[in-house]
Amino acid sequence: MLSHEYFMKEALKEAKKAFEKDEVPVGAVLVFNEKIIARAHNLTETLNDVTAHAEMQIITAAANTLGGKYLHDCTLYVTVEPCCMCAAACFWAQVDSVIYGTDDSKRGTISLGYSLFHPKTKIEKGILADEAALLMKQFFKNKRNHDD
Repeated sequence: MLSHEYFMKEALKEAKKAFEKDEVPVGAVLVFNEKIIARAHNLTETLNDVTAHAEMQIITAAANTLGGKYLHDCTLYVTVEPCCMCAAACFWAQVDSVIYGTDDSKRGTISLGYSLFHPKTKIEKGILADEAALLMKQFFKNKRNHDD
């Protein structure tokens, strides 16, 4: 059985792709039966679409792969705590589990005090949190330095 760390490392690879594209570095993978069935990273700048978060991209890709809109028995690994929009999308898609790396104190659904995930969705946080947080900090540090 593969570990949470293994799958989060794969999500971090996606976050690094976003970072290289000058996107907020959030990456995700979706796992079904111990296999990654979808990979995604933020594409809001690339697509000029505020809804093009990694989680939204992955829900669409996974539903297409599985041939249905519900993601029962699937686990979403995402590097940063999902926002309210993405948590609600996970609710509607009925994602079984959400495992995330670092908290998002400004936009994360749990950090903001909202419980927008489906009541049956299992949530776990803190998997490779330091690596995910470092990538986010570096991205925003670069942004601030470019704005000077």
